Amino acid sequence: MAFRDLLFRGWYWYVNKADKNAEVIFMNYGYHDKNEIIKLDEQDEPDRYSVQLYHRLTKNVDIADKDILEVGCGRGGGLSYINKIFKPKSALGIDLDKRAAKFANLYYTSSRLRFEYGNAQELNLENDSFDIVFNVESSHRYPQMEKFIAEVYRILRPGGYFMITDFRYPNEMDEYHKILNKFNFEQIDQQIINENVVESLILDTPRREALVKKLTPKILHKTALNFAGTVDSPTFNQIKNGDYTYFVYGYQKKS
Repeated sequence: MAFRDLLFRGWYWYVNKADKNAEVIFMNYGYHDKNEIIKLDEQDEPDRYSVQLYHRLTKNVDIADKDILEVGCGRGGGLSYINKIFKPKSALGIDLDKRAAKFANLYYTSSRLRFEYGNAQELNLENDSFDIVFNVESSHRYPQMEKFIAEVYRILRPGGYFMITDFRYPNEMDEYHKILNKFNFEQIDQQIINENVVESLILDTPRREALVKKLTPKILHKTALNFAGTVDSPTFNQIKNGDYTYFVYGYQKKS
């Protein structure tokens, strides 16, 4: 995914520069399950499908009064939702884009919530310092996945949880599992969610198209719509056709 990653990294940078009114605080493809419609407040409703991806990832672990970390937190919308709904003791977001971390620290006001610049593969955090680590649509861009997992394992307390949702080419999944199997984790959650992500993108395409038209010049609309995963874009079709495997996995660090 090297060229795609380089292109999309540029779009993350662009959003952080162009979005002056905090209209894009989530940058994931979302999740929808017609049998589980969560109740959202007025503030979160516009981002329903992206919020639902975070809700799916977090619903099987107890977050209340825990120290939690999101690596690759982007502009902080997901971690802010987790903090607001599940009431952790503390919530730290780390992102490689300094603009994203700066934006999030200015935009969110909870005393439990803070954001920092950092590298997923070299986390400047103490051993055994977090109860739960989250990672959402970020790890596919890491050059050395094993270094990231080693860092997650190092900073998790015994019995702590690592919850990840992301996508890979199908032929990359064996390597992903080989890396995770090197660590003393027990898998506690697993689901392939391509259908849920596709349904999310279908339902959310009108909003995504409107944001692209508002925030980008016309010459960039085609590539921006692909970044956003709108219906019939190459990214949308890759998820729909199974050219990407989109998963939710959860792991517990054995004591």
